[in-house]
Amino acid sequence: MKTAFITGVTGQDGSYLSEFLLEKGYEVHGMIRRSSVDYRERIAHLEGGKNFHLHYGDMSDSMGLVSLFNCIRPDEVYNLAAQSHVQVSFDAPEYTADVDATGVLRILEAVRQSGLAKSCRIYQASTSELFGRVEEVPQSETTPFHPYSPYAVAKQYAYWIIKEYREAYGMFACNGILFNHESERRGETFVTRKITLAAARIAQGKQEKLYLGNLSSLRDWGYAKDYVECMWLILQNEKPDDFVIATGEQHSVREFCVLAFRCVGIELEFVGKGMEEKGVDKSTGKVLIEVSPDFYRPTDVVNLLGNPAKAKRELGWNPTKTSFLNLVRRMVDHDMQKVAEERTCW
Repeated sequence: MKTAFITGVTGQDGSYLSEFLLEKGYEVHGMIRRSSVDYRERIAHLEGGKNFHLHYGDMSDSMGLVSLFNCIRPDEVYNLAAQSHVQVSFDAPEYTADVDATGVLRILEAVRQSGLAKSCRIYQASTSELFGRVEEVPQSETTPFHPYSPYAVAKQYAYWIIKEYREAYGMFACNGILFNHESERRGETFVTRKITLAAARIAQGKQEKLYLGNLSSLRDWGYAKDYVECMWLILQNEKPDDFVIATGEQHSVREFCVLAFRCVGIELEFVGKGMEEKGVDKSTGKVLIEVSPDFYRPTDVVNLLGNPAKAKRELGWNPTKTSFLNLVRRMVDHDMQKVAEERTCW
């Protein structure tokens, strides 16, 4: 039985990865932060299982990480922990750097100091935000980085420190450059989940309007449950390497809105341009979506499109197992039920 250690286990990716590894017969250990508020709803159904264990720890606590590695002795490490909200990184840049950049160094050093450098394989959750102000489309493993937020800058340090430890110490350390990946477990402050929740609430009479930022932003959106399989495949590869994890398909925020509202029976029409653009219900003429300057970033990434050819070729991974339309449908169906249950409680 292999042993895996997952940071960020309570998040979207951490919960799906835990389920995936348990199905593969792994013993799974997850690290969580101590909190007086319960935030483990994504993994609550796994707690109590004989091969699933939780440990308190923090990415800012190097000695605590060393202690955990000495205790668990993992075969594989999946570092998914991060301050992962781009907008928040402008408000909390120092915290973002401490967790997303230096935190990765602490993980690598904890592996080394525990005597696991030659036996433990490490996956680092990197990000398409590294490409930032993109210099070519689509983006691949050889595309130059141009980070465009404190979050992306921190993640660039993490990317390079993984490569440095791989080359300097012969560690099996890899970067998965994940493009946007969504699911019904996505945090409610992220734009895709804001859209699907708003569509459900507007359809059920619980919300009047949705406010968004740049509707023309282009993203490569995949299904998180498919992406965690690629994380695992990267660590099963014969040699450590870095891979783009993406679908190779691109859609705008506007298009996501159209599909999400269509799933609840509302046909949208967008009128106006820039800050004056509005999403209107075709059947009633009611304005349902407006643009707000509050959701614009100081520097904004607008054109992300990944090239997953290397992962498809070398890992045998299928990036479009779940289509974009099915992804949107899954999220909307989940949120329609969630909103209906909220109404029942009221």
